[in-house]
Amino acid sequence: MIYTAIDTFYLTDDQLQNTPSRKDGIDEATETTLRIYGCDLIQESGILLKLPQQVMATGQVLFHRFYCKKSFVRFNVKRIAAGCVLLASKLEENPRRARHILNVFNRMECRRENLHIQHLEAFSEKYSELKMDLIRSERYLLRELGFICHVEHPHKFISNYLATLETPSELRQEAWNLANDSLRTTLCVRFKSAVVACGVVYAAARRFHVPLPENPPWWKAFDADKTGIDEVCRVLAHLYTLSKARYIPVCKQGGSFTTTPSQPVPKEGPPMLDDTDMTTKASPAAVDPDSKDSLIKPAAKLKDLTKSDEGEDPSIERSKDRERERHKARDHERDREKVKVRRHRSKDRGHAEKPKHHSSRDRDYHAASYSSREKDRHRHHSYG
Repeated sequence: MIYTAIDTFYLTDDQLQNTPSRKDGIDEATETTLRIYGCDLIQESGILLKLPQQVMATGQVLFHRFYCKKSFVRFNVKRIAAGCVLLASKLEENPRRARHILNVFNRMECRRENLHIQHLEAFSEKYSELKMDLIRSERYLLRELGFICHVEHPHKFISNYLATLETPSELRQEAWNLANDSLRTTLCVRFKSAVVACGVVYAAARRFHVPLPENPPWWKAFDADKTGIDEVCRVLAHLYTLSKARYIPVCKQGGSFTTTPSQPVPKEGPPMLDDTDMTTKASPAAVDPDSKDSLIKPAAKLKDLTKSDEGEDPSIERSKDRERERHKARDHERDREKVKVRRHRSKDRGHAEKPKHHSSRDRDYHAASYSSREKDRHRHHSYG
């Protein structure tokens, strides 16, 4: 049983070996690759969205916690990574709009898979589907975590530990970088933040050949043990031996953020026409050398040929149809907005003109009061 109380989301080695992904047939190497790939997406998207490092660190911890309870086969890694960015930005009080997150993930996928970059249209069906799925992923995260999203990072301990140990200043940046890299592993769900901080301080000191006090051992002052520190260093050393993580399609549901099918961009130029195509597409008059049409310049023939080719290309026709549908959708939305504005204006005009009209009761009242005042004036002021 995994308890999700505050600061107690920690798993044993046996629980990590029996995750839901392993039960669905995913081996350890594939699971590790997908975890690193999801954390890379969160880190890169946070940089493009200009988020602070704390938001990206929180998103990566939430990502690891979620996949400790759910499988990569049932939930797509790309969609859950986007949901972690959305939720972490709200938790750390640096919220970003769903439209910006979807645009960033769309661009990242196009660049990673060498696709044509096509921006998401705000009124398209693909955008509506992605937005609803992003909100649904955020709800899945909150439900599985029990709405307990408290995260404690090792970064806040590093500066205090290094100041206490009186280490050189260059050691601080190296330890900070190691702490960022540790978020790509499962160390955040295995050890407390203080233990991870001691591990990255020890690894940074070994890299810069800085001696640390051992009599008494320095880690005892920070409530850590040597076994945990050695395990942190071992996991980080193994992380640096791995190659760059790539996406492995193991999920049953599609998770693409792009609007076009996954086809690589052709590096060559446009396809050339064969001799058979040239002869079939040429006009009969061009074959007869005695006709007047044979005196037309070759440039005009090539121009007509390219025009006919462009008209017969189905991909170009489909793109034009898509553009027409998008323009129709935009015009429809503009007409709806204009109708709403006209209705509001008519309502406001009706409310403003209402006080100008008086009922017959009000007119009778004003007339009666006027006549009574005239009588009083004539009564008290005699003429004569």
